This record gives sequence, structure tokens and C-alpha cells, in this order.
Amino acid sequence: MLDLRSKRRAAVWAGRPSLRFGALAITALMLSGCGGGSMFGSSQSSGDSPSLGSRFSQLFGSNSQPATTAVTAPSPSSEPSLPTCPSVSIRAGASTYAIGTPGKEAVGNDLRYQATIVRTARDCTLNDGQVTARIGIEGRVIVGPAGAPATVEVPLRIAVVQGGVSEKTIFTKAYRTTVMMQGDSTVSYSLVAEDVVYPAPTAAAGDSYIFYIGFDPQALRPEPRGRGHRRR
Repeated sequence: MLDLRSKRRAAVWAGRPSLRFGALAITALMLSGCGGGSMFGSSQSSGDSPSLGSRFSQLFGSNSQPATTAVTAPSPSSEPSLPTCPSVSIRAGASTYAIGTPGKEAVGNDLRYQATIVRTARDCTLNDGQVTARIGIEGRVIVGPAGAPATVEVPLRIAVVQGGVSEKTIFTKAYRTTVMMQGDSTVSYSLVAEDVVYPAPTAAAGDSYIFYIGFDPQALRPEPRGRGHRRR
């Protein structure tokens, strides 16, 4: 009987270090994102990282949500006295980014990798007539049958759009994030844009604003150089 109790105690204490290590690992992942453009740290295998929703909830609170494609205009605010913080939606046709082998379509055995958006988050600050928004995007890069390279560049675009009969783009900017692949595994990536700034709309107009996100291959192209004046 004493031997059985001793074995049970040993099993309990043996399990405790792993629990402490898990808590420390999660804390380290959060602290590692203090530098650079991402607040979630370096890319990592989805099997080893905390859940996508938990990390967004810690950073953005209730403003975290699963990624969705916009199909309807955002609902009016319940507080018309202040402009709303627009919802985040994926632009139709820009929800995935797939790359195939050179000269082949990114389908079937020719697919090298495909990136998707899993979760989004946002918060807004109003100051001196300007809205400063923080937009969070988190997703996965899935390795295809043709095999992914060691490093993958994921191109994204964030836009502030006023919806209606004729859409009006208020702000737009392309972003890139580098993902270090890990063999044949699926790897998580993340991006937090903190430089989304635009003039505060009226309360009525603000109800039609929306944050559009999506993949934009044009973001990988170098910026065109300005034409210089020729000397005569």
C-alpha cells in the first residue's frame, strides 16, 4: 500500500515541471514579440504554439474574432455620438495566397505552399480628429506536395474603406511578413499593423467604414523609382 502511494506522488511531481515549462514557454512567446513589426514573436509550428484565439484575446480583448469574408455592410453603432472602430473583413478574392512550382499553376502536386488568414483583431484610438487603428492578422502557411522553400514572404494589404454605392478608399498600405518554414509542417504567421491612421469620420459616416484585409501579391514587387529630371 505504501509503495502504491509513493508511486502516485512521484507521478504527480513528475508532471509538475512540464506544466511550469508550458507556462514559461507561453510567457516567453509573448515577450519575444516586443521587437519588430509583429507582436506575436517569430513564426512557429502550429502544433507547438498556443491557440490563435488566446493570444489575440490577450492583446486585443473582445476585439478579436475569427477571420471572415465581407458579404454585408457593417451594422450601425449603438452609440452614435462617436465614430465606431470598424470591423475587419477579408476582401473577396483575397482570402488565400498560393504558390506553385515555376511555370505551373498552384494546384495539385504542383502546389508549393498556401497561406490563409485564420484570425483578425483590431482596436482604435481617437485623438485630435485622427483615428489610429491597430490591426492584427494571424494565419497559417500550409506546405504543399511540391515542398515549400526555407523562407516564405507573405504579402498582405490593409485598407480603410467607406462602403456604399461607390466605395471610397480612405487608407491603404501593403505589408510583408517573413515566415521561416519547418520541413513539411504547417507554420503560423502573424502581423500587427500599428500605423493605420486616418481622419475621424462623422458618427453617421463612420458606420459605413470597414477594415479590409487580404493577400496582395503586388506587395512583393519593389516600389517604382521616381523619375528624375534630365539635364539639358
